[in-house]
Amino acid sequence: MDSVLAQVFLPVALGIVMLGLGLGLTIADFKRIVVFPKAVLVALVCQVLLLPLACYGLVLAFDLPPVLAVGMMLLAASPGGTTANLYSHLFGGNVALNVTLTAVNSVLAVFTLPIVANLSLERFMSGTGQIGLQFDKVLQVFAIVLIPVALGMLVRSKWQAFAERMQRPVRLLSVVVLVVVIAGTIINERENVATYFADAGLVALAFNLISLTVGYFAPRLAKVGKAESVAAAMEIGIHNGTLAIVIATTLLNSTQIAVPAAVYSIIMFFTAAAFGYLVRPRPV
Repeated sequence: MDSVLAQVFLPVALGIVMLGLGLGLTIADFKRIVVFPKAVLVALVCQVLLLPLACYGLVLAFDLPPVLAVGMMLLAASPGGTTANLYSHLFGGNVALNVTLTAVNSVLAVFTLPIVANLSLERFMSGTGQIGLQFDKVLQVFAIVLIPVALGMLVRSKWQAFAERMQRPVRLLSVVVLVVVIAGTIINERENVATYFADAGLVALAFNLISLTVGYFAPRLAKVGKAESVAAAMEIGIHNGTLAIVIATTLLNSTQIAVPAAVYSIIMFFTAAAFGYLVRPRPV
């Protein structure tokens, strides 16, 4: 990918998106964990532990090329995106729970994402000279993810009316950024894109369906309410593909690693809509 796009535009664009995420968060969103303790706990266990393990199993089962295997694991370690809140709203989920899960996941990802990325690089690409996410790059993950969110929360605490006005434009910007980074990744790898889609498309689809299914039925088995289960399914099934692509193309300097996230980001819009329609709460 063009160096200007990868090194300048993508981090800045993602920073703006994460800033917009912060504009919608308050300290109360973190305190709300005590309101939905079971739902939050189940969703986080699924997001942080079960989904990376499931993705690892899929990667081995489909015998993905190493570079795509790392890309899938990077995607699995990424938190839910702001799009999850919108889908949850459309299909009767508890949006307040989505906001809480997004807030907590964004903080956890600063620590869990580098761990999963480094383990994956060591497992699948240890002989390729790939240096992985060393300490300075882990700090960059912190800067890309957490600092803009914290600034957004600070702005909201000082100028709430402004923050509320900006939420819709920033949400639209998030979609634009996602489209741009997917297009950039695909264009840069256009000679191999058909092969990559053939290699990663099926595993991305399988992982997406597993994410949505686990995200919904694990809370239901734990006796969590239907609206909260829909929220968890959207949070877990709609990963922040933009974040995964930016880390792959900037910190790991590889558009190939970014391909699975780009493929997944296209697929999830359709599967999440169909899944949401099937599980949405219906009037009695």
